[in-house]
Amino acid sequence: MEETAPAEANSPSVALPAESRGSTQTGMRLYNERLVLSLIRRHRSLAKVEIARLTGLSTQTTTVIINRLEADGLVLAGEPQRGRIGQPSVPYSLNPAGAFGLGLMIGRRSSDLVLMDFTAGIRARRRMIYSFPAPEEIMAFAEREMSGLLTELPEAQHRRISGIGVAMPFELWNWEADLQTPPGALGKWRDFNVAAELSRRFAPWPVRVCNDATAACAAELTFGAGAAYRDFAYFYIGAFIGGGIVLNGSLFPGRSGNAGALGSMPIMRREDNGETSLQQLIRTASIYQLERRLIAAGRRGTDIWLSPDDWSSFEDPLDAWVTEAAEALAQAVAALLAMIDFEAVIIDGAFPLDVRRRLVERTNEHWARMDRQGLTDAVVVEGSIGRDARAIGGAALPLLAAFARDHDVLFKD
Repeated sequence: MEETAPAEANSPSVALPAESRGSTQTGMRLYNERLVLSLIRRHRSLAKVEIARLTGLSTQTTTVIINRLEADGLVLAGEPQRGRIGQPSVPYSLNPAGAFGLGLMIGRRSSDLVLMDFTAGIRARRRMIYSFPAPEEIMAFAEREMSGLLTELPEAQHRRISGIGVAMPFELWNWEADLQTPPGALGKWRDFNVAAELSRRFAPWPVRVCNDATAACAAELTFGAGAAYRDFAYFYIGAFIGGGIVLNGSLFPGRSGNAGALGSMPIMRREDNGETSLQQLIRTASIYQLERRLIAAGRRGTDIWLSPDDWSSFEDPLDAWVTEAAEALAQAVAALLAMIDFEAVIIDGAFPLDVRRRLVERTNEHWARMDRQGLTDAVVVEGSIGRDARAIGGAALPLLAAFARDHDVLFKD
């Protein structure tokens, strides 16, 4: 699922992971620190007494941990809250400037390089748009833009950067026909080691690589509304649709890291001439199909990526795509619930918020008309992060590795 390139831990320019803060630190102390950070992230803010209750730690131990995290700059004390009796309660929240992650999202039509803080706020971004992804050009883009990206962060905080996370599709070379690229254009990805190349350019930062849809799912779970559900299936619709699976509150990557390859699900597709055929979901509910509809209508397909927040001028091609994609997604929802009784199915993607809302509404309309006998019902809802989900998921990789408790480290070495 993941490639990791090691860092030179003694470099002063990179923030050391939690396990490196003090050579006498025990494994239990490390676990408890990460546990407290994970709980504060999930609940947004917590007082010491609430942390002690949730963890089962003593008030004294909790106080020691909070004091240490505050001294490290990872948490901030809020305004005291007065209750009816006793001393005022002080809520603690994560310090956005406590740690940073760099994320590189490699998509089939565009790439984003982002600097993200400890609470998933994007501090800076650079974007590159192309007809197809070429490894040398993307590495050159990252190298060219990194220094400018870092100037937007005070130099004193550069040491708090935990590393680089890459979110990208696996086996890019298999999609030349669908992307309509020149033959062999994507073949270089077969032997291209993204982690090694980025490590060579940006040592000593550690580099972690994850499937882009899996990273988007992790972002929804860790930073978005997905935390409200213990089990959910997740669709991310980019140039191609992908997905992820969350079980018992944790991302389920599968034995190969490819669990949640929902774009490969077979669905019945209705062609424009009325005929039906069995095809993969990826060939219906993917944005490249909207791109083709725009081109057929005499529009530029690149308008999708050049104006990612406003598709109001797409009109008929967009409405036809939403209708077709929603019908296919409803079929996929039925298939998913026949396997696992998910609480929710979350739909997000690289499109404007009004398009996401329309797509989810249409999906629910089709889902309501389907034969659901024997299936446990689930809610079909919008994602909460949007087109930045893959980039945020990528930038989160080094942060999760350094600061999440073991159970919550979604991407292990």
